[in-house]
Amino acid sequence: MAKRILALLTALTLSTQADFADATEQVVRFKAGASSATLSGSVSGYDGMDYRLGAKAGQSISVRFEPSNPSCYFNVLPPNSNDVAIFVGSSSGNEFTGNLTQAGNYVIRVYLMRNAARRNEKCRYTLAVETSPKAARKAPSASVDALVPGTIFNATAEVPCSRAAGQPTTSCKAGVVRRGNGSADVTVFWPDGGSRVLFFKDGQFAGADISGADGDTPSSTTENGLYLIRVGAQRFEIPDVLVLGG
Repeated sequence: MAKRILALLTALTLSTQADFADATEQVVRFKAGASSATLSGSVSGYDGMDYRLGAKAGQSISVRFEPSNPSCYFNVLPPNSNDVAIFVGSSSGNEFTGNLTQAGNYVIRVYLMRNAARRNEKCRYTLAVETSPKAARKAPSASVDALVPGTIFNATAEVPCSRAAGQPTTSCKAGVVRRGNGSADVTVFWPDGGSRVLFFKDGQFAGADISGADGDTPSSTTENGLYLIRVGAQRFEIPDVLVLGG
């Protein structure tokens, strides 16, 4: 059981509010003597675009994204991630700077959010990618918190949760990736499998990885140091100290 829980905690599903029917891949190559490149492309519907970038541990990478569609974002995935992200654009914006802790192929994934994908909308974009041989002094998009050993999370906890209307509250494992300034992604793992990602920005609940089947727009109130969150019929009680630290 302990191994199963650890596997769940290390499997933060990154696709959030997007499903991918297909993803085209392109290798990022710099011109001789250069350490940056500006790429352009387009995605539509549920089709995404993956840019594969080889890097070494100790380097830093910076990505700046300029999309034509406000529902178009990018994520950054580390080597061998199984769709686990170290940066989620839909909750953290269109710029990323991060120090790399492992060597290998990183993936910059461009996609449309589900609301735009299901309408088969299109997004044209430019993507500026830069690497540095040394770690960046400041990485504003990365968490400054230490990680829980063996996980990608800054903290883990048990939180009250309920998966369906009329279902009594039970206890779910949860992990948080803090991004600074009150922004964080909390992943709640259901005891019988699956997970839900809850997004926070500036200390406020900002949304969840919802689909059309979830029904109502997510909502939240605060009470006695808890975020009382509803996503459709699902209910969560998230301590503010888990989100904000301290």
